[in-house]
Amino acid sequence: MSLAKLPVGQRIKHYRRKNGNRTQVAIAGLCGITERYLQLIEAGKKIPSPDVLARIAAELGVPLSALLAEEPMEETSAPLTAAPEVARALMGYGLSISADPASPAHLRERVEAVWSSWQSSKERFSEAAQVLPDLIADVEHAVRVHRRGTDARVRREVLRIAADLYGLLRSYCRRAGRLDLSLMVADRAIRAAEDADDPVRMAAAQWNLGHVLLSHQEAAAVEEAKDIAVRAIEDLGHVPPTKETAAMAGALELVAVVSDANRRRWWDARDRLERRAVPLAKKVGEGANVQWTAFGPMNVHMHAMSIEMLAGEASEGLRLADKIDTSVLSSRERQFTFGLELARCYDLRREDAAALVHLLDLEDLAPEDLARSPLARRMILDLQKRVRPTFRRQVTDLAGRLQLL
Repeated sequence: MSLAKLPVGQRIKHYRRKNGNRTQVAIAGLCGITERYLQLIEAGKKIPSPDVLARIAAELGVPLSALLAEEPMEETSAPLTAAPEVARALMGYGLSISADPASPAHLRERVEAVWSSWQSSKERFSEAAQVLPDLIADVEHAVRVHRRGTDARVRREVLRIAADLYGLLRSYCRRAGRLDLSLMVADRAIRAAEDADDPVRMAAAQWNLGHVLLSHQEAAAVEEAKDIAVRAIEDLGHVPPTKETAAMAGALELVAVVSDANRRRWWDARDRLERRAVPLAKKVGEGANVQWTAFGPMNVHMHAMSIEMLAGEASEGLRLADKIDTSVLSSRERQFTFGLELARCYDLRREDAAALVHLLDLEDLAPEDLARSPLARRMILDLQKRVRPTFRRQVTDLAGRLQLL
């Protein structure tokens, strides 16, 4: 029988087994119902209330519509918001440029500036879209010219600049809903870093590729992200240890941690975080931001909370969140991710007022990120369906501002 023809109870059973093969007792406990009640629901002998059904859907990691609709629906995805000019520049259709390339120093200054904006600005997508097309064209032109040049030092620096730019483009394209372009620029970053013979940037490029694969829904891609991270960590072990190599190894460990968590291997994720990421974070210290990874003790604490959120352990996630001060982070993106996962913990507990407060805070912190986040969009739409009349206007207004209505 196709999924589209299954009754609600059998759909719940299907997703419970598909998404981690979790037991009835575990799902029931997290949803605040008895195991017996869930057994009766799956057997079609009880019809869950809308609130209970919403809790079950959230714990199974599927939209409510997947349990109710006549046809299965995919979870809300990020809108495609990559600027067409950026995509055209990456495809080689940018404006014509002069034969003389910009100097490495000038290109380095521009790449550093756009990275600074990307990590700190509330309007980072809009600002990046304005400067990236010309920057892509100029950097790639410089790479082509200096590949044929005789100055090895300049050639290597231009390749490093290209690797750094592609790292930013990976994040931009992924969050703008263009995983195809994100994968392409991640591959370009690897090639540039290898040609520059720069071990730290090679590790950063693999870290970027890992994040692209983590964005895919397929379990094989998520598992491959961990394999790539582990191999990159091994490669770093063959170069002299520095604070930079420790930071990149730590960032790669977090890719492996997220891979385990996304595949519902909670204990593996917790163990790897504690045994491998925590010691590296202590060695690196706070505020290093090597290769714009924001790796350090605070980032590791945030990943510990993230594991609990993904595992449905909302209370433990909130306990860990109380120990986190995101003001020490240089990355607004990481601050946004923390706030989003905090809102999700309250959402799992059906503390709608608290979830709404944090979503509104995120709108102030990073409105463009909020509009592009599939998780935020789904939470807001679910809130709109179940929130008490006292808060319905605020939720509806937020949904309207994000063009979800």
